[in-house]
Amino acid sequence: MYNRRQIFEGAGNESVFFWGARQTGKSTLLKEQFPNALWFDLLLSSDYKRLLDNNGLIREMISVDETIKTVVIDEIQRLPELLNEIHWLIVNKNIRFILSGSSPRKILHSGANLLGGRALRYELYPLVSAEIPNFDLLKAINNGLLPKHYDAANAQKMLSAYIGSYLKDEIAAEAKLRNIDVFSRFLQIAAITNGEIVNYTNIAAESGVSMPTIKGYFQILEDTLLGRYLPSYQHRPKRRVVAAPKFYMFDIGIVNSLLKRGKIEFGTELFGKAFEHFIYQEIYAHSRYSGLEYAISYWRTSSGFEIDFVLGENEVAIEVKSAVEVQSRHLKGLKAFAEEYSAKKLIVVSNDPYPRQVGSILILPYQVFLKRLWGGEII
Repeated sequence: MYNRRQIFEGAGNESVFFWGARQTGKSTLLKEQFPNALWFDLLLSSDYKRLLDNNGLIREMISVDETIKTVVIDEIQRLPELLNEIHWLIVNKNIRFILSGSSPRKILHSGANLLGGRALRYELYPLVSAEIPNFDLLKAINNGLLPKHYDAANAQKMLSAYIGSYLKDEIAAEAKLRNIDVFSRFLQIAAITNGEIVNYTNIAAESGVSMPTIKGYFQILEDTLLGRYLPSYQHRPKRRVVAAPKFYMFDIGIVNSLLKRGKIEFGTELFGKAFEHFIYQEIYAHSRYSGLEYAISYWRTSSGFEIDFVLGENEVAIEVKSAVEVQSRHLKGLKAFAEEYSAKKLIVVSNDPYPRQVGSILILPYQVFLKRLWGGEII
């Protein structure tokens, strides 16, 4: 059992849109949080057909049972037309709705009723270290952090099935893509460039399609919560900085499977890439679950100085290194950043066995960093 950190911070008794990629654990969490709610699962053909045939069914049920105060509708994106009825019930009957789904894309692109701002937006991400008893970094990096995958004995087969049935088939169908093979090739190239600066021209050339098509594919990944851009930090730069964003897929395991990486071990180049991706997932989830919602960006100058993550308005600068002993050469980016901005904290997250302080730079073993992050001590 995982003790999830998503507690709907600040929601009060307001209605909620609750999004998350498939298999992040939304339904399990909602059943724990709202055990007495009236529940509809639109993946069930029975629930789907009943509400499809009769949009007023929920109103009819509420009219004869005044104890119903909360209604959960799982996979709401399958019936966007329900939102008009839901809007009326929120306004006129003060019913709280928890509207869960794996992708807001269909609702956003259909022009459906978005409830006039009467529902707050929350997301659920893959597992984070603070939710997992006896957290195992290598297991997380190899299997990914979707709940069913993290502890699975056959995680690679499950990841392959997830990519085939969900990423390639369901997402392609939802986006009404005509050429599934090209989209599949794009997914592999997106995995190759995961965590790197996005170069649409190069990716288009490798995929064999136009640059606008590639931009559209990235937009599909973002809309379906399967990846997100990491913007460049450009706040009053003295040096010339790179402006293009980076792009991270939503889970390490998906990238591993798309690239057929095999087993990743400490000390390898693949470990370094996956380790950085893992730290990004932790920081992003913390930003949202904590309710702080601080900005996350990266910083890179045209001369080659780089910081992996800048939190807030240069409040915290973080460099991720897989080294077991951080050396002075690993600190050049943070030192350059400190010359330009007055960051409150300069941190290297590494595999060092002990915390160290080098001038104004704090070197933290990843275990210590994660404990401090989720303990509210980093930002």
